Amino acid sequence: MNGSKLGIPVVLGLLFAGFSSSANSDEGSSRIFKAKCAVCHGAAGKGDSPAGKSLGATDLAKAAASKSDAELKGVIEKGKNKMPAYGKSLKPAEIDGLVAYIKTLK
Repeated sequence: MNGSKLGIPVVLGLLFAGFSSSANSDEGSSRIFKAKCAVCHGAAGKGDSPAGKSLGATDLAKAAASKSDAELKGVIEKGKNKMPAYGKSLKPAEIDGLVAYIKTLK
């Protein structure tokens, strides 16, 4: 019986750790977006910041609707037009997080 009482808190702890980790990665993706992307793409990803307007930055909400995750990931990793490549400065999990974050932009 002791084993079953111990098992429930452990399972619940693992479940909550998963939710916490997901929330932390969402926060991390938001932080990375603000630091690396928002200067040009704007806080909402519309490409409407002063720098974005002058560079012709993409509206990420529209791009997310028309591009696959792999296409978005490729652009983040390799860069495109005037956008720099982030494949060497961001970890693959961070890039995946950015793709997921971009997909939430409306």
